Amino acid sequence: MNDAEQKAVLTICLMAAFADGAKDEREREQIKRITGSLAPGAEIDPPEIYQDVLLKRRTLEDTAAEIKGREIRQFAYEMAVCVCAADGAQNEDETAFLARLGAALDLGAESARAFEAAAAEVADAPLPDGTGPAMSSPRADTAAGAPPAVDTTALDKMILNASILNGALELLPQSLASMAILPLQIKLVYGIGKAYGYELDRGHIKDFAATLGVGLTGQFVEQIGRKLIGGLFRQVGGGLLGGLGRTAVGLAFSFATTYALGQVARQYYAGGRTLNASQLKEVFASLLERGKSLQTRYAGEVRDKARTIDVNRIAGLARLP
Repeated sequence: MNDAEQKAVLTICLMAAFADGAKDEREREQIKRITGSLAPGAEIDPPEIYQDVLLKRRTLEDTAAEIKGREIRQFAYEMAVCVCAADGAQNEDETAFLARLGAALDLGAESARAFEAAAAEVADAPLPDGTGPAMSSPRADTAAGAPPAVDTTALDKMILNASILNGALELLPQSLASMAILPLQIKLVYGIGKAYGYELDRGHIKDFAATLGVGLTGQFVEQIGRKLIGGLFRQVGGGLLGGLGRTAVGLAFSFATTYALGQVARQYYAGGRTLNASQLKEVFASLLERGKSLQTRYAGEVRDKARTIDVNRIAGLARLP
């Protein structure tokens, strides 16, 4: 994948991020911050790409024409589908955008629909029915005005395991691997909330994450941006490949973000949801730094986990209880 193709793929991903026309200001700001933080490589300048998309300086068709190889065109389409699916089911604008993109990339309708269905299965995986870490009569305790008794050791273990799994998924080049990180984060927060007696829905969890500055669409854009610029995807013998050897660029992001998200959720729900938005952001920033330091300690476990993941069963990971 040459510089022009990398730039085209990132441009298409940003176009997809804004295709629904409904991004709130928090997520727009996150995407702007993300593109500003991505280190430029060769001819690629992420902040300039962001401005091009925002100001509509490039058309979708002209951008798609920059991608020559069919495998890379398919990859670009898959990335766009994942961006559109990151925060839930596609709306009419996103559906129209993807249809236009598929035509511009000259992809077959059947393969496009098959991948869209797989991405939707991952994005819309139901929340678990289980109760998460051990509780001691949580509903009775909550009714009496006291918080449920929670096994905090089990919670910490759950958060760490989720961080390792999501770090491992980040190391894989498959589109759905990165896609699976998002519902697993939602389920982590769900499990933590339920442990403290709160029944959460997707809307609440997404808003909670957005308050911290980790909107779902923005996260996926950051993942693909880091992978592209970090050199994960490359062409060898006409094929598009990725491997574990050149993927340290993504490890700190997914491991640390999942860790910080889980730990701040634990503090928030354990404390009766009394932290305001400013306090949540402050706590999250501190925990994110701790997560970045911990990822070095667990880097070996993350890589070992990545080697055991069956890439043909990634969609099933999103349905983990």
